[in-house]
Amino acid sequence: MAEFKALIFDVDGVVAETEADGHRVAFNRVFEEEGLPIRWDKERYGELLKIAGGKERLRTEVYSPDFPKQVEDKEEYIKKLHKRKTDIYMEMIASGVLKPREGVARLIREAHDAGLRLAVASTSNERGVRFLLQNLLGDEIYNLFDVILAGDVVKNKKPDPEIYFLAAEKLGVKPEECAVVEDTMNGLRAAKGAGMKCVVTRSEYTKNEPFEEADLVVDSLGEPPGPHVSIEDIRALFQ
Repeated sequence: MAEFKALIFDVDGVVAETEADGHRVAFNRVFEEEGLPIRWDKERYGELLKIAGGKERLRTEVYSPDFPKQVEDKEEYIKKLHKRKTDIYMEMIASGVLKPREGVARLIREAHDAGLRLAVASTSNERGVRFLLQNLLGDEIYNLFDVILAGDVVKNKKPDPEIYFLAAEKLGVKPEECAVVEDTMNGLRAAKGAGMKCVVTRSEYTKNEPFEEADLVVDSLGEPPGPHVSIEDIRALFQ
């Protein structure tokens, strides 16, 4: 059996419930600023989450034959929208509207104290990911990560396992020596595609999904003395 040497975290839905009240709201504010008659309600955004990456979700609108604005360079326009959306999202983080999920900071600290390598692997914009981690978890926890991978660091986004293979390479460990904390089917498939163990902590948008391939599924990472996921619980998955 492989030895447990590294723990890798997704961000959106894992570190915080960022989707419905963070990213979605920021996208809608951009649409409003641009004078676009597009608003993603919670149900529509839930469908869009099956597509990994913010720019990729924007493409479903900008490349639609019904898109209400004439755009000469669609890819440049998408980049412009996404940059502005990230600015708005970071303003929201700074305002304190988003809170870390229970147990995340504790598990990161436990992993570090146990001598494990630590990484973040997210399909979200790197600037937003780093800002979220620093603001919600604080510099002490943020600085425990050995590697932070985000945004367009890989060509193929989740459910492709590319970002997890890259994380293992950057951490200096084998993929089978890693465990991942995820919250979506795309993330789970990416982790398992890389040959890694995967703990799923259900989020608002994924609470009803089965996650049959996961090694462990919980509603929350939790905090003692209540139910919680410990490093030893994850280590047991390797035995």
